Amino acid sequence: MFLSPFEWSIAKRYMLPGRSEAVIALVAGISITVVALSVAMLVIVMSVMNGFRYELLDRITGLNGHAVVVAHGGRLNDWEEVLEEVRNTPGVTEASPLIEQPLLATFNGRAEGIFVRGNTDEDIAAMEPNVLQGSLDSLGTEGERNIAIGSRLRDNLGLRLGDTLVIVNPQGRPTPFGTVPRQIGYTVTAVFEIGLYDFDERYVIMPIPDAQTLLMAGDSIGMIRIHTKDPQQSREILAPLAESLQARANLVNWQEMNASLFEALQVERVAMAFALGIIVLVAAFNILSSLVMLVRSKTRDIAIMRTMGATRRSLLKIFVTTGSIVGVLGTGIGLLLGFVVLTFRQPIVTGISNLFGVELWDPSVRFLTELPARTDPVEVLWIAGMAMGLSFLATLYPSYRASNTDPVEVLRYE
Repeated sequence: MFLSPFEWSIAKRYMLPGRSEAVIALVAGISITVVALSVAMLVIVMSVMNGFRYELLDRITGLNGHAVVVAHGGRLNDWEEVLEEVRNTPGVTEASPLIEQPLLATFNGRAEGIFVRGNTDEDIAAMEPNVLQGSLDSLGTEGERNIAIGSRLRDNLGLRLGDTLVIVNPQGRPTPFGTVPRQIGYTVTAVFEIGLYDFDERYVIMPIPDAQTLLMAGDSIGMIRIHTKDPQQSREILAPLAESLQARANLVNWQEMNASLFEALQVERVAMAFALGIIVLVAAFNILSSLVMLVRSKTRDIAIMRTMGATRRSLLKIFVTTGSIVGVLGTGIGLLLGFVVLTFRQPIVTGISNLFGVELWDPSVRFLTELPARTDPVEVLWIAGMAMGLSFLATLYPSYRASNTDPVEVLRYE
């Protein structure tokens, strides 16, 4: 819809009302502000929700894989054969044995519940980028019992590199006086931080042979971790394997392991999008009200333009353009504001927390140690399109009223 020079000049005058129409200018400014804030909030919230989901998914699947083979009874004795079968399954990109067992750890009279995790040398080496202190190279040194612990477990127990952490296995060896829990001291040689609160607070990493010794598991393991080429299709990719292993083990994919968490995230995401979408609708009604006020104040001018030859179509285009530009300006400012907030989100959260003395991002509740964000271009286009579309629809009624103004009725008593 192109405007003639006459139509464009009138539209520009109406977009910048004079001093006598300060109320109309104020309402138009409020409309732009509300559109901008609603668009910015939608972009920020949806990006943070996406970032939280993908960051959580990446870290959880990075640690536990897209699926795990869990042995019936907790111990897989013929795991080499099963591992080979898993690796030969089409769509599987990586598979490795794993031991994971909840136990108790003590240091200087303090005790914490932990998860002992036995990894292969390759999986331990892959954690090197997450190491805060020490080195993972010392794990697996023959004749030494070295471990890596999470940063929050270190803080909770007051551990330092070189300290000895005693791990207690209640399934000890039977004696004439009953079962004596197995207690083994391990030297802390590395501290890691994955960014998942529970993992950093509970997990102790050691080589598989050390974990087998601690748990008296012989040569057996507890599970096999699997990565597939597409995590969203892991269920379909591993369906033949699950059927083949059902007599010996269960195959659990990442959706089943974290079903309640990701379903809650999806529900919250939809609810937030709906609620913030209503704010955009409110902004559109602000545009509607400002245009209605503008049309009422310009009724005499509209009638004069009609008598001078302005067509109904011209008036319709003038007021549709005036209202649409308000929506476009608000959407553009909102997108810019949203991207600025997302860029500096962590300093903003930290600053607000320090200013009011309230922890806005509690890792023990949010799972992740930092506020994540991941902007989806398709969602941004959808948000911008919705804001401008609703703004355009809001212009139709007042524009129609303006174009149908009867100059005879308006100027009859002038």
